[in-house]
Amino acid sequence: MDMAYETLLVEIEAGVMSITLNRPDRLNAFTAVMLAELTLALDAAEKEEAVRAILITGAGRGFCAGQDLGDRKVIDEDIDLGASLEERYNPLVKRLRALPKPVVCAVNGVAAGAGANFALCCDIVLAAEGASFIQAFAKIGLIPDCGGTWLLPRLVGHARAMGLALTADKLEARRAADWGLIWQVVPDAELMREATSLARHLATQPTRALGLTKQALQASSTHSIDSQLAIERDLQREAGRTEDYREGVAAFREKRVPAFKGR
Repeated sequence: MDMAYETLLVEIEAGVMSITLNRPDRLNAFTAVMLAELTLALDAAEKEEAVRAILITGAGRGFCAGQDLGDRKVIDEDIDLGASLEERYNPLVKRLRALPKPVVCAVNGVAAGAGANFALCCDIVLAAEGASFIQAFAKIGLIPDCGGTWLLPRLVGHARAMGLALTADKLEARRAADWGLIWQVVPDAELMREATSLARHLATQPTRALGLTKQALQASSTHSIDSQLAIERDLQREAGRTEDYREGVAAFREKRVPAFKGR
């Protein structure tokens, strides 16, 4: 990558942009700089044709401890945390969810507060056995943000979402997988190998179709069956006009592995 980052490690290999949160001394806690750089990196991932999948993880022993409270004033009675969400977190969540390429998240340690919900905003989440998820907001008198109040009920149901949010209890990776919060748990030593393998596989697939699939699934939570059928119709029309669709059909007929180009 030509762009230099202060709080991230970013590299492209085998069609995958790897983004590593790189503040290990602070458990990769978010700062204004890191949030801005994440948005820039995701913008670059979308624009770069060579990138067909994104892999996000954390450096050191943690994934992300959430907002770095030392990065902003927290005592001022006039503080407006809503403005912080509107300016930094909300655009990042929207950017991540709208990205028309698959995003794999490898949670290598604790994911707390906004760090937990940032991970859950990704498309496929793998976690090391020693990882955990904590909706830590209640511990400091706040509500779940970074999309948490939208994500949690849809992923684990109302009762579990409420319990996680109100108690701020730690949820171990194995139980997170059992509850359907994440895709898969793997041994700690195998996390990056498994996550990288998955991201590289996705980078060989029909990228445009994967992006349309993301769009359709995300729309489904607020649509009736009739509305969703109309979305499927419209998006399938787009998918059917791609080069990858023609390649997929040709490969099927010729009994060979398709060579998708992401177009």
